[in-house]
Amino acid sequence: MKAPNRHMLRLKIAIQEYRGNMTIVHKAGNMQKNADSLSRGALPNTSDNPAYVPKSEETQIPIERINITDVGTEFFEQVTESYKQDMNCHILTALLDKDCKDASLANSMDNIWKKVYYNGRFHFLMVSYIIGLNTHVSWSYVVECF
Repeated sequence: MKAPNRHMLRLKIAIQEYRGNMTIVHKAGNMQKNADSLSRGALPNTSDNPAYVPKSEETQIPIERINITDVGTEFFEQVTESYKQDMNCHILTALLDKDCKDASLANSMDNIWKKVYYNGRFHFLMVSYIIGLNTHVSWSYVVECF
């Protein structure tokens, strides 16, 4: 029997406290049907690799434009005010803000809102806005993900 390598020695030290309660049996790599693919080293992208992707087939999508918009606080205040006026938005914000699981509150929404809420498509988004050096304003929004 050959001497164990350093990885096996580390494993042996780590499981010393379980000695007598377990049995370790070595299986060759091709015998392990549930081996974790992350435990294997990555293969190089060469032509002898079955998963080889030639360089010419790589898909590149050029970035044509980046838009940056500076939105004033008035916009955020208008959206927040409209949330307060819509009962469904108000209930949904209350449910998502506190991660509330109140079924009666959720059932008080309109059917279309209830369906989308129970499908998990709404997420809570916090937007922070910095005005000057010492002023920091935050708004909370509900976002529907498709």
